[in-house]
Amino acid sequence: MSNTDHGGGGARRAGAGGSAAARARLRRGASRAADRGEDRAAQPPAGRRRGEGAGPGGPAQAQPAPSLVVPDAAPSSNVRSRPGRPFPGGPRSTPAGTPAAPRGTGPRPEPGARPGPGGAGQPEGTLFDVVKVAIAILDTAGRVVLWSPAAEELLGWPNELLVGRRIDELIPDAEQVVRIRAAIQDTLRNGRWSGLAELRDREGEPVLVDARISLLVDGDGTPFLQVNLAEAATVRAVERDLAVRDALFEQSPLGIAILDTDLRYTAVNQTLAEMNGVVPEDHVGRTTGETLPERAADEITAIQRQVLATGEPVIDVTLASPITARSGYRSISYSRMTDRAGRVLGISGTVMDVTERYRAVAKVEHARRRLSLLNEFGSRVGDLLDASRIAQELAGAVVPRLTDHAAVILLQAVAHGDDLPRHGHDRRTSLLQLGTASVQDGPEVEVMLRRGARITFAEDSACGRVLRTGVPELLSGADQLSDVTYPGDPKMQAAHDLGVHSMLVVPLRARGIVIGLLLVSRAGYREGFDRDDLAFTVELADRAGSSLDNARLYARERTAALTLQRTLLPQQVPQPTGVEVAYRYVPGSSGTEVGGDWFDVIPLPGDRTALVVGDVMGHGLRAAATMGRLRTAVRVLAALDLPPDVLLRHVHELADDLAQGPDEALLATCVYAVFDPATATLTVAKAGHIPPVLIVPREGADEPTRTGGPLLGGAGRILELPSGAPLGVGGVPFEAVELKIPEGSLLALCTDGLVESRDKDLDVGLGRLLTVLEAPYASIQAACEAVLDTMEQGREPDDVALLLARLGHGQAGTPTAGWTLPAEPTAVSRARRLVRATLVEWGVEELTDTAELLVSELVTNAVRYASAPIGVRLTLGETLLVEISDPLPDPPRERHAAEADEGGRGLELVRRLALRWGARAEGMGKVVWFEQALPGSEPHESEAE
Repeated sequence: MSNTDHGGGGARRAGAGGSAAARARLRRGASRAADRGEDRAAQPPAGRRRGEGAGPGGPAQAQPAPSLVVPDAAPSSNVRSRPGRPFPGGPRSTPAGTPAAPRGTGPRPEPGARPGPGGAGQPEGTLFDVVKVAIAILDTAGRVVLWSPAAEELLGWPNELLVGRRIDELIPDAEQVVRIRAAIQDTLRNGRWSGLAELRDREGEPVLVDARISLLVDGDGTPFLQVNLAEAATVRAVERDLAVRDALFEQSPLGIAILDTDLRYTAVNQTLAEMNGVVPEDHVGRTTGETLPERAADEITAIQRQVLATGEPVIDVTLASPITARSGYRSISYSRMTDRAGRVLGISGTVMDVTERYRAVAKVEHARRRLSLLNEFGSRVGDLLDASRIAQELAGAVVPRLTDHAAVILLQAVAHGDDLPRHGHDRRTSLLQLGTASVQDGPEVEVMLRRGARITFAEDSACGRVLRTGVPELLSGADQLSDVTYPGDPKMQAAHDLGVHSMLVVPLRARGIVIGLLLVSRAGYREGFDRDDLAFTVELADRAGSSLDNARLYARERTAALTLQRTLLPQQVPQPTGVEVAYRYVPGSSGTEVGGDWFDVIPLPGDRTALVVGDVMGHGLRAAATMGRLRTAVRVLAALDLPPDVLLRHVHELADDLAQGPDEALLATCVYAVFDPATATLTVAKAGHIPPVLIVPREGADEPTRTGGPLLGGAGRILELPSGAPLGVGGVPFEAVELKIPEGSLLALCTDGLVESRDKDLDVGLGRLLTVLEAPYASIQAACEAVLDTMEQGREPDDVALLLARLGHGQAGTPTAGWTLPAEPTAVSRARRLVRATLVEWGVEELTDTAELLVSELVTNAVRYASAPIGVRLTLGETLLVEISDPLPDPPRERHAAEADEGGRGLELVRRLALRWGARAEGMGKVVWFEQALPGSEPHESEAE
């Protein structure tokens, strides 16, 4: 019969060569142990240490087997120290009050240490430290032959009290005794037995143990029984932990790997093996770099080394799947493993396939980015009213986030603000490429995406189909891409050279009509378009289509408003005597926002000139119409030769009739200036308008050139005028200021759109205007252009009206004569003589008779009604101008005299014989004037009649 050891060995088997001696030693040892037990039961010696009871010839104690580390198993804490008590039911019991040797006497290992070949001192941390196995040797009768120190710790009975006694004495009831005896017999027959048993510890408390009985036979054939005992609760806890470990390892949906300190796999579960595409056996003993593709393994290995070196775990790091045949994403986590003594054993890792999660998150992020693109595009074009700018913004918005190349193609009607066509599109439809963007530059890009290019296409091409049907198309491959416009199109050849492999042709729609196309294309290694890309591009194109249609409508309305405004502005600006005029008008820069800015140059009698600049508050067609009415009112009142302040007062009194509507009051600003070249005086009044600017030639400069010559520059100043209230406001009187103007001075009148900006004061703009006008220029027209070039880009989108006037003293060599006569009857005859003599001297004797008659009538009226000196002035220009002034402010009134009346026919004669006549206020008095056509000139219409 062969020797058998089923308990995991605590006692050494006897050698084969000394069977009889072995049996004898066992019997002697058992007998001596029993005798020592009886002697020591009567008077147990104090201070006996564990292992001293067997004596030199006693059986050798078993040494623990090599350990197996079980992670997360808690060490046993059930070591109890009980007071000594006698063995039950015998005279060997220890007398009361005498302390017995505690269980497990002898030197105990320090906490955290385990026995070793050299004694104590090695750290705990093995499975034997968690599950303590007690060993006992029984003979076939059930008597204890050997009782190990572990058994002493488990039940509290020292070996000197048990050796030689039957094991039955530790069993609490008879039923258990029968069961244990049956187990002994079963072991003798079958060689082994296992099961649960209930033993009594030294304190009398039952202890449930997991027992293993094995048959041992020495060399002489004498049988012994080896009993291995472990506390059942601890064994069950370890078994449960192992079962949990097995379940987690083998059945977990996560991939699990255990690696040693060399980062070689020691174990992987089936899930990870399937993820890596390598069977578990081929993992063991290999590193990650030897198992996975190199690119993926390098990153994972770096993480493993970091965790092993630092002990800091890495949690949920997402990486691309290393298996090319199974593309996706993985979440990896690694942590370092240590035993109960703190020794590093390696690292453990979990791998989870997060492809679906990653793609779901990526899809949400993808949708978020596209929604952001829609919002960004909407904000960028929301306030744009220019189709070309919107087209460029659309192309720039999709590159590079959606595509590599983009082109926005619009109907010419959309670009120019015309009405949309009511018929279908065909190859004759005029298309313009107004928006382009690309991720690269080069000649091919220039050919394919030339901005402003006219686009043509075949009716059966992709562009033709989308224009006719409004159904977008997704094109991929060389065959489909060659069909975008027409065969042999250089743009498509350039696209081929750029590596374009996928394209979307999407309609731009408004009011159900296709108004253009959006073409986006991808090239190189970029993934081709899919249906989601097509749906998103259609949504983006629909938004762009609405903005483009709004821009078209604004352009159409703007054209109408500008046409109206230009019609109401002066069509021809005269160049009066002594004044050189230049002007510019710039419409508002935003949609239909034309304003009510206007300017005017009005010739007045006596070679005088009225210069007007005004601004009606508001924008749009109604402001432009109001501006036209206001300009007409100013011209009509100017024809009455009213002083500037009086004219503004009369215009203000017409405010209710000139307003835009019954519920809206007129609100306008205006500056009105009258220049008289004969006296070199400028009379200015303003109604809430920005002040004029005057540039005076510097002292010592050469004589200023006249009309058509260059501007020599000078010193500028802002004319300080009473502000006056805007027209329609009232409450503030209008005041005029009269200035003496040096020869060649430059007067600048403008509206606030030229000098105002969002972030700067009006003074800054006026200062900039002064600086520009003080410089010399080749002509007055060049000065106008220079002023407009300095307008700030950030200014308000308002109209700009600019009027420059170079003020001279009349044409060189113009004859002028004047006298002051007393208000006496003799003044009439003297005036006739002076006029005759002067006209003869000037060589226009043909005018003498009529001039004498009319001067006589006007001087007679002045003498009759005035009591102060009377002025007479003659000016020979294109006509003969005669002016009679007196201090009486009331203007003359023409009467229709009856046949019997002796007087009242003077002004009627003036009206009938003069080319033109009129009266104007001057200072505190008035001036009555008339003109006569020179000999050989065209007769006036009144004379022709």
